[in-house]
Amino acid sequence: LSAPSSGSTEIDVDDGKDLDIFDINEEAGLDLVEGDLMISEAEGWNTIIGDQYRWPNTVPYYLEDSLEINAKGVILQAFEQYRLKTCIDFKPWSGETNYISVFKGSGCYSSVGNRQVGKQALSIGTNCDRLGTVEHEFLHALGFWHEQSRADRDDYVKIVWDNITPGKEHNFNMYDDTLSSSLGVSYDYGSVMHYSKTAFRDGSDSTIVTKIPEFSDVIGQRMEFSENDLLKLNRLYNCTRSSTFLDSCSFEQPDICGMIQGEEANSAWQRVRSVPAGPNTDYTNMGKCEGSGYFMHFSTATGNHGDKAYLESRILYPRRGSQCLQFYLYHSGGATDLLSVWVREYDQQNPKGILRLIKKISDGPKDSWELYHVTLDVSKKFRLVFEGVKGTGGSTGGLSLDDINMSETQCPHHTWRIRNFSNLLATTAPGTKIYSPPFLSPDGYSFQVGLYVNGKSSSPDSMAIYVHLTSGPRDDELKWPCPWRQATMALMDQNPHIQKRMNNQRMVTTDPGKTTSDGTEYYWDDPRKVGSWVTDSDGNSYYRGPGYGTSSFLTHSRLKSRDFIKGDDIIFLLTLEDVSSLLETQPVPSSLSPGDTMATSMATVAVYVCVGAVLFLVLAVGVAYYGRKRFRRGDREDSLTELEVTAECK
Repeated sequence: LSAPSSGSTEIDVDDGKDLDIFDINEEAGLDLVEGDLMISEAEGWNTIIGDQYRWPNTVPYYLEDSLEINAKGVILQAFEQYRLKTCIDFKPWSGETNYISVFKGSGCYSSVGNRQVGKQALSIGTNCDRLGTVEHEFLHALGFWHEQSRADRDDYVKIVWDNITPGKEHNFNMYDDTLSSSLGVSYDYGSVMHYSKTAFRDGSDSTIVTKIPEFSDVIGQRMEFSENDLLKLNRLYNCTRSSTFLDSCSFEQPDICGMIQGEEANSAWQRVRSVPAGPNTDYTNMGKCEGSGYFMHFSTATGNHGDKAYLESRILYPRRGSQCLQFYLYHSGGATDLLSVWVREYDQQNPKGILRLIKKISDGPKDSWELYHVTLDVSKKFRLVFEGVKGTGGSTGGLSLDDINMSETQCPHHTWRIRNFSNLLATTAPGTKIYSPPFLSPDGYSFQVGLYVNGKSSSPDSMAIYVHLTSGPRDDELKWPCPWRQATMALMDQNPHIQKRMNNQRMVTTDPGKTTSDGTEYYWDDPRKVGSWVTDSDGNSYYRGPGYGTSSFLTHSRLKSRDFIKGDDIIFLLTLEDVSSLLETQPVPSSLSPGDTMATSMATVAVYVCVGAVLFLVLAVGVAYYGRKRFRRGDREDSLTELEVTAECK
């Protein structure tokens, strides 16, 4: 191996700019309606009224080859968020007349609703490959306008017309309730569909001022759906359940989410608010809410070695065959006390269920709430079972559980918990970088994350984050330069319910052909070749390769807008996975190409027009013959985002 170069090199995928959708499109020279809508003025707003402009709940899509590999991975992750939090699903296009074709255009933009044109384009261009941006554009495609376009906008924000770039004023149009409805949901400052306070500004002053000042830095977030975004989408599409969510429980209600005590046990789990030996509070509320804050506790302070307690979930019905269980565990018991995770599976041969062990947890930190992820592989109806077992030796406490979530999604590969984070915020100088421990990906690549808590010197108001490859135990077996591995760096919103979280994440992908600025080395080559020899705070030494990430990961104001900091800690969910399969062209249905359905769609429209004309002629004759009868056609007042539905999302 050649002598290593400096591993302190970093590439900022955002070029040091925190660009919103509208900034990206403006830099690309696009002049679209409301900044990112593909609607011509000639079409008029009324052309989208009607149920026919909604998509089916399973939306066909096609990912074009022009898309960057990282963007493809982000889009698929956005689809997973739709599946987790709504009844909207996405499937590869298999010949349906209408479908969404995603490509790399010169910006981020979409049409509104199902335009019934066959191939409907949606662009995810350069710098658009952020989760919130992709969710935003697909919400347009599903039928949503921008939040500040709604009829009651002026009750909540003030538009400062003098600060808007001349010629851009039309982007702040407001639509009355014959064209735009809130679906019975209050104005949402936190919507992923809301403009930021600087949208289309001419100068440095705000174009939107919130009438509640605390929301000034909240509007314009591009992290994830807000709760109200989800409420409106679920109402619009009459959702009663999501595709991949299974269960969530924080034990605040006495029925403990339908969980039961297992019959085989000689002890029991108790619903409590504190334990003398710890924990003093639950994890859900951290003791902040008087009269609430419960968790489940199995005491090992008394009893005999081998005593057991079983806490079993209600019966669950999986669809995918792979699940992620997430929960918090507080261990205040003896050194050999054990928590085991089981599943009780039911079928015709086992109508009462049969237990199958998934994982045993006996080590790990004690005397603190710790986050665990466990991957399940269940394909038949089942119960999740937590088994507590009293070990040998003395104990003054036991095992405690809180904030359990289960979904049919992929578990993160690793977690990085930074403790006493408030102190770091207060004492860390801008430009100072801290590092996670090195982690191993499933296929053996070693990596770590570097975080600028108070940003780089040039941007001290935003956290900056970078991923680095590091030397590891399997380097001689791996392919170099590292080919097409996508790193996900997600700061966890520690809301107890997984469907209400708004994690902030960035995803970047290794390109084996990428070279250093002087063209002498491959950027993602073996860290022993292109990295620097470092020794971390634990005394471990290894090679650290150059970094790749963003200097505008999350502003400090947004950091404090959600439960990113909880118990004075923050948690990163980290994944490095192989996405080389996304290099392959998405299969096209036999006898079709991605553009063929335009003609099919137009032919279908022509047939409908002809049939309609015949029916109209027959009707006209009938009206003349039966002159005493009247035909009244009721006005349709519902539009794509305005249908007042009565079905509530369960």
